Amino acid sequence: MNVAPLQMILPAAAKAGAERPEADGVNSFGEVLGKALNNVNTAQLKANETTKQFLTGEIQDVHQVTIAAEQARIMMQLAVEVRNKVVEAYQEMSRMQV
Repeated sequence: MNVAPLQMILPAAAKAGAERPEADGVNSFGEVLGKALNNVNTAQLKANETTKQFLTGEIQDVHQVTIAAEQARIMMQLAVEVRNKVVEAYQEMSRMQV
């Protein structure tokens, strides 16, 4: 079995991010968090739109509505759990004695 080195598997975006200076890395967490929240919002809007289309008769398949609603619910649940972990980590750091 032939195993490729890790750097050959990484996408180009990940390689480019590794070469960025540390000063640019300050905003990277905020950017990632913002994109994730935008994705959650998009999923919520898609679920609402799909539900509206089902109620008006534009969509006949109830499975599409259920899948969109579940995707939105799971993404929201993940966002809440990430928020809880960030708050918990902040509280732990604030309790540290310097």
